[in-house]
Amino acid sequence: MTHRASCHCGQLTVDVSGELPGSSMCHCLACQRRTGSVYGVQVRVPVERTQVSGRSSEYTRTGDSGGTVTFRFCPDCGSTVCWTIPGLPGLAIAAGAFADPSMPAPVRSVYRARKHPWVEIPPSVEHDWD
Repeated sequence: MTHRASCHCGQLTVDVSGELPGSSMCHCLACQRRTGSVYGVQVRVPVERTQVSGRSSEYTRTGDSGGTVTFRFCPDCGSTVCWTIPGLPGLAIAAGAFADPSMPAPVRSVYRARKHPWVEIPPSVEHDWD
């Protein structure tokens, strides 16, 4: 089984072999700005199970924790598709880039202290840090 994530125009893709793991939701202010939404949702997949194709541009920023994150986005449509965080294994892929309503629900939530007060998080979702 292969799952494909892509940018809006389809030029930059990530193929993932095997099942997708549960996703995580991040409420940090940087993810809110990156997505234009109130939180970001991503899946982290072992790099050896991924194949990135197409042209991409990169942007590295410092996160709320002080660590860096390097994002890969499409130079044509601007969609962020995937990113890496030094010290964390795997490739993080934007859940929305899969455009698949059957994507597993988030299993963890981070930076809840920055969550919008009207956002409801199911009690089954683990809380990693504020």
